[in-house]
Amino acid sequence: MPMRFYFSALSCFFILFIFSCSEEKAESNEQSMDSFRSEVEATPVRVALSEKKTFDYLINASGKIEALDQLKVIFERSGYLTELNVKEGDYVEKGKILAKLDQTESLFKLEKAKINLKNAKATYQSEILSFDGIFTSGDSARIIPVRDQLMAKSGLFTAQLELKEAELDLEKSIIKAPTSGRVADLQVKTGSLVNAGDELMEIINPSQLELKVKVLESDIHMVSIGQGAEIIQVGSGGTQLSGKVRSINPKVDENGLVLVGIQVTESKGLLPGMNARAIIKAPQSNSIVVPKQAVVSRSGRPVVFTVVNGNESKWNYVEPGKDNGREVEILEGLEAGETVIVTNNLQLAHQAPVQPVKD
Repeated sequence: MPMRFYFSALSCFFILFIFSCSEEKAESNEQSMDSFRSEVEATPVRVALSEKKTFDYLINASGKIEALDQLKVIFERSGYLTELNVKEGDYVEKGKILAKLDQTESLFKLEKAKINLKNAKATYQSEILSFDGIFTSGDSARIIPVRDQLMAKSGLFTAQLELKEAELDLEKSIIKAPTSGRVADLQVKTGSLVNAGDELMEIINPSQLELKVKVLESDIHMVSIGQGAEIIQVGSGGTQLSGKVRSINPKVDENGLVLVGIQVTESKGLLPGMNARAIIKAPQSNSIVVPKQAVVSRSGRPVVFTVVNGNESKWNYVEPGKDNGREVEILEGLEAGETVIVTNNLQLAHQAPVQPVKD
């Protein structure tokens, strides 16, 4: 009996000893982890808050500047150009005489048409005398048919039309500005022989300009008439001008692009033909938004680090949405009001000590 009790007590002591050692080892490990964390220097990070707000998605597109009021001046008849009153770059008012063609033949036709008209009138008056009774009767039912017959017989109808034709031909020899603007692309010189349909010049109104750009068909549903846009001239050093969407072509081209016209509300420094870039603002409401720098990639997946407990990083997988170059829309993985890390987050680990700093 005493021997059994001795062995029993010894066994209990041995078990308690092993259990005590295990607890001490676990406590030691825990203390070593805490000690390790306390020894690691906290990473200084800048932070921002995730916000639920209207997110400005930016649609970027490039194109060329065009004039809304831009017309080609065309010769309507053939002849020699005898007079040219403008040069490229000149500003002209609507109706100003730009050039003249040789009028010798036109004046001859006009004089001939006037003489033929006089002869036709004389013949007509002579024919009337034969029907004097009808014309003095006051019976319009009889007068009108007889009068028309005599005008046709005397050639008065034809002479009147020939006079109008000669006057029109003379008028076509004088080329006038169809609109106000600046002269561009002069095609001929004084003394040149031109044909009907040849181009003389273009007249451009530089105060009304439009940027023609092509937008991806996947983005076109976010573009509407009157929507605001920023216009940046290529090579201007980033100078921004304002504009608004004026037109949207209802057809998608073979490359999956839609032509959009953006009217320039201030055309300072712009000229037709210049290359420019447009940034169309497409607001998206009620989105969780974070600075673009907050989103990093880990193992091929987007991650945002947040600050918890005031000084510890937390790894959050997120589903990003649209990106406007400055901010990113977060569809899943974050809530509004969380403190997100925007610097020194490329090599940051989960539960790493951090020290938020102010700008």
